[in-house]
Amino acid sequence: MDIQFTEEQELLRSSVQRLLRDQYDFEARRKIVASEEGFSRKQWAAFAELGLLAAPFSEGAGGLGGGPLSTMIVMHEFGRHLVLEPFVETVVLAGGLIEHVGTKEQQQSFIPSIIDGSKIWTLAWTEKGSRFDFADVTTRARRDGSDYVLTGSKTMVIAAPWADHLIVSARTSGNDRDRGVSLFVVDRRASGLDLQSFKTIDGRRAAEVSLRDVRGQLLGAEGEGVAALEACRDRAIGALCAEAVGAIGELNSATLDYSKTRKQFGTTIGSFQVLQHRMVDMFIAHQEALSLMQHLSLSLGTGDSGLSRLASGAKSKIGYAGKFVADQAVQLHGGMGMTDELNVGHYFKRISSINIQFGDPAFHLLRYAQLDTAA
Repeated sequence: MDIQFTEEQELLRSSVQRLLRDQYDFEARRKIVASEEGFSRKQWAAFAELGLLAAPFSEGAGGLGGGPLSTMIVMHEFGRHLVLEPFVETVVLAGGLIEHVGTKEQQQSFIPSIIDGSKIWTLAWTEKGSRFDFADVTTRARRDGSDYVLTGSKTMVIAAPWADHLIVSARTSGNDRDRGVSLFVVDRRASGLDLQSFKTIDGRRAAEVSLRDVRGQLLGAEGEGVAALEACRDRAIGALCAEAVGAIGELNSATLDYSKTRKQFGTTIGSFQVLQHRMVDMFIAHQEALSLMQHLSLSLGTGDSGLSRLASGAKSKIGYAGKFVADQAVQLHGGMGMTDELNVGHYFKRISSINIQFGDPAFHLLRYAQLDTAA
């Protein structure tokens, strides 16, 4: 598959490419990772000014109406440059949930501050032992007047240290693993909310979140949280797959360039037939992943039937392709492949992190088979 972009989409892509080329090279990223906050508010403001944070939202919600294809374009370029800033967490996850299940008042209240870059959001749904199951929730919420009070904990909440607001899943009915789960908007600085922040293997920031009688505002209908999160997962997979494909392409290019200059036994390693075969396999893996990425993004925009099955298939296939290419790139670069000074190891770590977000390749391979049987 090869998508022919519209003039507006080409303009978006070229604008993102130019911005990242000029302001987000590998050394600039390393400085951001080493900074106290761990991400760049200056870059986040630049993304907002360029319209990237508005691109996926519908025009009715105040966005540019670009939908999933604009997310794909942005995330593909972000993957190429290992962008740290929380576009997926703020725009795709939280912003998507607010737009799709929030009330009109909530959309009008929250989305403009996402679009202009003044507020950062994230989604807190994972719990210890939940293993990618949205219904495996022990955090509880009880009604208290017009609000709810939440008690429980969430684990590995990406971008929580940077966030102004969190969308938290909590049980409003049923026992553990029942679908009586709802979503709530919580202020990160609310009384009773505690963060234990840490750096992830790919240089980002996350936190363990503890909630003790924290007040939250219901987002969407009570008890419909699992369905909302399942739809959100498909959109998140589309964005993460695009990022992974961008990273895979850069690893291929870096490895090919290296093979043309690194000499062994008096000749460049790229002249060895066995290594040529490996790089051909890497190229094929990238092209297959690219095609799947485009197919999924188009389907997200049209709401095709069998979308969840396609999303799981893409997450699994691209996940395995990413691991294969990353492994080959590190090995072909030798010992320097995992040094901090070379970008190859950083791409390896980012692909590894993407692979476990919203389900690893093995999980989605099984889910793909189960959905196929159900169909």
